[in-house]
Formats: sequence, C-alpha cells, structure tokens
Amino acid sequence: MSIVKAKEYLKTFNLDSQVMEFPVSSATVEEAAKAINCEEKEIAKSLSFLVEDKPILIVVAGDCKIDNGKYKAEFSTKAKMIPFEKVEELIGHGVGGVCPFGLNENVIIYLDESLKRLETVYPACGSSNSAIKLKVEELEKIVNYKKWVNVCKYIDL
Repeated sequence: MSIVKAKEYLKTFNLDSQVMEFPVSSATVEEAAKAINCEEKEIAKSLSFLVEDKPILIVVAGDCKIDNGKYKAEFSTKAKMIPFEKVEELIGHGVGGVCPFGLNENVIIYLDESLKRLETVYPACGSSNSAIKLKVEELEKIVNYKKWVNVCKYIDL
C-alpha cells in the first residue's frame, strides 16, 4: 500500500503520526480542500510527467496548472503527463495519492515556485484519502528534490 511507503518515509523525520486519513476522498484538489477545510491553493498537488522517458514529479500549489511554455523552457520538451494506468508503476503511488514521500528511487522531484507564496501546504500521503500539514520550509527540508522550478500559471478556482 502506498500510504505505508509514505508513512515509512515520513517516519524518518518523526512526521508519520501527523498523517491525516479521511473518511472521504481527498483525491482531487477540491475534495482535499473540503476534507481538510483549507483553501484549494494550499493543496500541494504532485503532477507526474515523463522527460526523456524518465519519471519526474512536480509539486505545485493547488490553484496552479502547468504552463506549457514555461515547462518547455525548463525541461526542453513538451509536457507529457504519465498515463493514468502507468502512474503507480512509474512513480510508486496511484493517482489521487501521488506525493513526494516514499517514491520509486528513479523519480526526480521538483518543487514549483507557486508554493513559496504559501505558509502551509497539504500534500497527499500515498492514498486518495490522506494528507499531511507542512510548512513550505518543512516540505523543502524533507523532500529529496532536485531544484525549485517555475513551470506553472495560476487558475481561477
């Protein structure tokens, strides 16, 4: 189970007991914000892509989406999301629970600049009904990310 992998990862930072599990789905930004009772922008969604056939994960604010021009400038390729049915195999978590904790070893993680304007964010924890509350600085400290990127644009929710 993916939530087990996420909790094992978070345990190394003494954060596993802070994982919240909900009786309702938190698989989408809207559902997660309702389950947590926070603003949609505070949901740290993890988007999975293929770059040169290698899986990457970009953690972005919930009120953002990928800006194709910025993405291409950063990664020198068109944004190509991992197909739904391949996400769990390539990333280590299924759609709705994808998070930057307990991933497959070959996944490269990036944090998007859209997170920096927030104090607190809520990434999922490996299942479609879980999350953890973290300060952006905490997220930055515990995630083994390659670098900060600017590949998003804000959307009206």
